[in-house]
Amino acid sequence: MSSVISAIGTSNPSNQFAQSRILEFMKEAHQLDSNQARRLEKLYQVSGIDYRHSVLQDFGKQKGNYSFFGNDDGLNPFPTTASRGFIYEQNALQIALKAVENCLKQLDFNPQNITHLITVSCTGMYAPGLDIELVEKLGLKPDTERTCINFMGCYGAFNALKVADYICRAQPTAKVLIVDVELCTLHFQKENTLDNWLANSLFADGAAAVLVQHEAQTDDKLFHINSFYSELISKARNEMAWRIGDFGYEMQLTSQVAKQIRSGIKDIAQKLLKKAQLAFDDIGQYAIHPGGRRILEVCDDAFQLHSHQNEHAYEVLRNFGNMSSATVLFVLAALSKKLKTKQQEEKILSFAFGPGLTFESMVLTYA
Repeated sequence: MSSVISAIGTSNPSNQFAQSRILEFMKEAHQLDSNQARRLEKLYQVSGIDYRHSVLQDFGKQKGNYSFFGNDDGLNPFPTTASRGFIYEQNALQIALKAVENCLKQLDFNPQNITHLITVSCTGMYAPGLDIELVEKLGLKPDTERTCINFMGCYGAFNALKVADYICRAQPTAKVLIVDVELCTLHFQKENTLDNWLANSLFADGAAAVLVQHEAQTDDKLFHINSFYSELISKARNEMAWRIGDFGYEMQLTSQVAKQIRSGIKDIAQKLLKKAQLAFDDIGQYAIHPGGRRILEVCDDAFQLHSHQNEHAYEVLRNFGNMSSATVLFVLAALSKKLKTKQQEEKILSFAFGPGLTFESMVLTYA
């Protein structure tokens, strides 16, 4: 018997910006000359992103009217890590609560029945933290067991699902709520580097909530959780990194990430499928973390996918950008809506990538 995902809910900050508007902000923020501005425009044109959300309003304002960033040519005084953390603390809870509401209302599920809470984030931390605030605001029982998964990057949700699966297999009556909140835009970096151009063209804010239960204890079944597999490609450890700096968290993200994924993903998928006692022909749909358009394209090539097999990942990238660890949960939510029109069970192969370079993978079955 396995555990199941019963429902997924998502939410975003109210500030939605067209990618073209963010481009104009970035041109000013990086103080680009005309040649550099044209290069940045090309990067944004091929990003595959139309819209992104942020807790910050400044991305839609003109210089001189910023409320978070400074208003001189260098955005000085540039926000410190402490000031960014304060904004995270002021905003994360409400976005998380909306995601939980959107999750549980699908089932008319009473939060009092939650036995375990897992929070995920790599873009903010404080204590007493988001986990304790959720217990209080949701009215969870004071003996609710809490686990926090922090700073693991874009694959963090996979670790939360693993922990939830382990709990439900060990305690079949457990009701595990995962709450994943990422406010990536708080960590905008202004230095005029290619790494910053790339990161600033992708990342956005969002939250997702997932209810996981043992399949024998519920009739609410969205996805069966079948198997997980994780592998570290240490030779590529310098291609993606995430460190705490004086002015926010600093992302190192090189253009080599897509090449490393291309070279390793098929072999890793084969190991996962062997563990799950499946073959590629058994897989009907894919749920790939849209770290960027190029990453999705190399996965399409590696698995020789038809457009309909991974279209939901492109849809999430287009409408929301890369929300770090929460993004793959948005992809699964979008996929679940698509699969409602199908009668037969569908096997799903899912991937996310992060610092290390880490590959996380899993097989789900649409219930």
